[in-house]
Parts: sequence; structure tokens; C-alpha cells
Amino acid sequence: MRFGQWLGIFALVTSIYILWQIRQIVLVVFAAVVLATVLNQLVQLLQRYRIKRGIAVAISVGLLLTIVVGFFALIAPQIVDQLQQFSEFAPKTLERMRSWNNWLQNAIPDQWLENIRGLKTLTQGLQSWLTQLVNNFFTIISRSLNIVLTFLLFLVLTIMLLIDPSPYRQGFILLFPAFYRRRVDEILSECQTSLVGWIKGTLLTMLLIGCLSYIGLLILGVRLPLVNAVLAGLLEFIPNVGPTLSLIPPLLLALVDAPWKAAAVVALYFGIQQVESLIVVPLVMKSQVSLLPAVTLLAVVVFASFFGFLGLFLAIPLVIVFQIWIKEALVKDVLNNWWRESKDNHKHDVEIVDNSKPSAVVEDTQGEEVFVNSDASNK
Repeated sequence: MRFGQWLGIFALVTSIYILWQIRQIVLVVFAAVVLATVLNQLVQLLQRYRIKRGIAVAISVGLLLTIVVGFFALIAPQIVDQLQQFSEFAPKTLERMRSWNNWLQNAIPDQWLENIRGLKTLTQGLQSWLTQLVNNFFTIISRSLNIVLTFLLFLVLTIMLLIDPSPYRQGFILLFPAFYRRRVDEILSECQTSLVGWIKGTLLTMLLIGCLSYIGLLILGVRLPLVNAVLAGLLEFIPNVGPTLSLIPPLLLALVDAPWKAAAVVALYFGIQQVESLIVVPLVMKSQVSLLPAVTLLAVVVFASFFGFLGLFLAIPLVIVFQIWIKEALVKDVLNNWWRESKDNHKHDVEIVDNSKPSAVVEDTQGEEVFVNSDASNK
């Protein structure tokens, strides 16, 4: 290999290493790009009414902040009140779970306990996790400062990208060869359309799931209905895994009250998911890129393992972007053109062979090459 090739490989490896070291910042930038892409639709809508872009950006960001602040102003006091109730109720819940665990161990014969030792370990692990959660409550609050700073960075980047996105987009396009830049611009436009459609559909789904969960939990008389409903709506952002995780808190709270209530909570959440799958998704997700369930689940697990909470939160947008680039750049532009290149090379080789022999090439009406003797053609 030449020196330039070795230098290119070294630069590629170095770039990958640097990106891996700052992966959290890269994910924050990607999240800012996604939000700026969505808000840009509102900015362009305002510009159609002859509103200057700067004013349209201010209106869009102000509207977003108003919605977020208004949501927390209306919901946060009730959530705080219910969390205080939870802090008072948690020790009683733990004590009751311990008593149930002791009763279960005494009721089940020893030979059966050996066969279900995994259940015993799971129960003890759950108790330990709940205990740590209650004891480390103030530690969790102190670590939230880092989350606040990350959110501020995310918000500033979103505003900067939203004010004038063209230079950033053109700079990204310039990273590709000149002959492929127009194609890159088309792929970016398709990513933009898919992300906007997915965000709109997901927000509507989150709102519907939260409302249905709150109404159902309120009817069943489960404790902390608002907190559990907000949690169900937020975790709906994470498909497959999110709905399952949102079931755990209300299930535990209902199980403490009565076993039948726990079964009713499971039935409620199962019914809500069926309504989402059969009615909501076909209506609100028409513009979303179709994702296979297995691919979605693997993406959530893999990105969460490599990138933590941000990877879990941004798994689906990342999969949408990756799928579009693989389909457009790799499949359509590379793999689907191999047969054309091989056919062109075959034709070129045939022409060279024909020039060395006393024969002429006649192309029939179907485009197939037919070799005819030159003497016959002269006749």
C-alpha cells in the first residue's frame, strides 16, 4: 500500500476513536438536529405568511418552551405531591413484599424452592433495587444537574441550527465527492420527511397513551395514577421496551392492594397497546418509515448498551436515518448497479473480440447481440 493509503486509514481510525470518546456529545448534536428539523417545518409554515425567519424562529422556540413550561406548571405540582405520597408509601410496600416473600418461602416445599430459585433471586433483587432507589433519592436529584446542563446545550444547539440550517447542511454535503452531492441532498431530504412524520405520529401516540392510562388507572383506583400515566406516555417514545417498563410501577402498586387489581392493570395496559397497534399506528404513522419489530427491539438494546440513556432515547431516530442511508446509498446506488457495470464490461469485451475477427455484430430488436459472418452480411 502507498503512503497516502496508510495515511487515509490512520485518519479514519483516529476519527472513529475521537467520535467514540465524544459519543455523548455526538448524540446530543443528533438530537438537536432532529428537533431543529421538526421545528423548521413550523418556521417554514410561518414564513409562508411573510414572517421573517428570525421572528419565525423566535415564535417557534417560544411556543415550544411555553408548551414545556406550561406542562410542568400544570402537571409538576401534582407529580411532586404524588411522589411524596410514594416516598411515604414505599417503606410499607417493601415491608409487605418482604412478608409476602417470607410467606411464599414457608408455603412452598423445599424441593420446589430449589426448582424456582430464580424466582427467589428475582424477588430479592427487586427488593434491593427498590431499597436503593429510596435511599439514593437525593443522589439522583444531585445528578440531575448534569441532565439540566446537557439539556441547555441541546437547546442552544437546536436554536443555532434552526436560525440558519443551510450552512450546516451544505458543509455536510461537501464531505462527499462532487458527483454524489446532489444524491446526498436527496437522501437528506428523505431523512427529513421521515423524521418529521415519525415525530408527529409519536407525539400523538404518547398523548393518547397517557390519557388512556390515566383514565384506566383512575377507574381501577390504582395509586399515583397521574405519575404512572405520564410515565406511560413518555416511555411510549421507546417502542417495544417502553410499554413493558411502564407496566411495572402500576403493577407493583396494584399488587400491594389486591391481586385482582394487578390482573386488571395488566389487562388495561394490554388493551391500550392493542388499541395503539390496530387503530392509532395505522392512522398517525402513514409517513413513517416501516421498521421491522425485531430490528426495532435489537436497535433499542444495542444503542442502550453502547450509549446509555441517550442511546435508548434516540434509538428509533438513529435506526430511521441508518435505514434510509442503507437503502438509498448502499442498495440503490451500489448494489443495484453492479449488474449494469458487469453488463457494460461484458459488452466492451465482446466488442474487442469482434474487432479481431472477420465478422459483424448486428443487434436485434430485443437488444440481444447476434454474430453474423461478414460474408453473409455483404450478400
